[in-house]
Amino acid sequence: MNNQKTVSLTVEELVASARTAQSKSLPPVHLWDPPYCGELDIRIARDGTWFYLGTPIGRIELVRLFSSILKREGDRYYLVTPVEKVGIRVDDAPFVAVDFAIRQEEQGQTLTFETHVGDFARASADCPIRVTIDPQTHEPSPYILIRRNLEALIDRKSFYRLVDLAVHYQGWFGVWSRGEFFPIVRSDELPEND
Repeated sequence: MNNQKTVSLTVEELVASARTAQSKSLPPVHLWDPPYCGELDIRIARDGTWFYLGTPIGRIELVRLFSSILKREGDRYYLVTPVEKVGIRVDDAPFVAVDFAIRQEEQGQTLTFETHVGDFARASADCPIRVTIDPQTHEPSPYILIRRNLEALIDRKSFYRLVDLAVHYQGWFGVWSRGEFFPIVRSDELPEND
């Protein structure tokens, strides 16, 4: 049974509240526990496009602002300010990792991912890469943790680049970053090369 109410808050009011809460750095939404105000008709599609009332939000500045106040609680996503919390829908992950850089450092290779909204995350124990495999299609869905339990789906071109960097280690095929190994698939599940 779904007891969700529709929020009467307008997007303009939410923007004003978010701008008030935002500073140079990301706001501490993980510390905020305002009252739930209902659902707002905002949806983040699998490709990272944000929709309001079924229409894509074309202003990247607005998308960046909203992404800075995004919070996940369990399987639900909210836009949160110090005084209100509204539910939104997310089809898969709220972010898309559109590129990554490789850097050689003392502890070895470091992979730094960039999202479509300008966030950066270095793959590490704190920002792990994980890959799920669809049981029907056997298609991989790779993710990296960006911040505060919010993940980015790694786009196809970046995933192909990751696979090119992958090595075999303890029965797994995967990548290294900041001294951590991130498995992609079991080595024995890889197709044989002809």
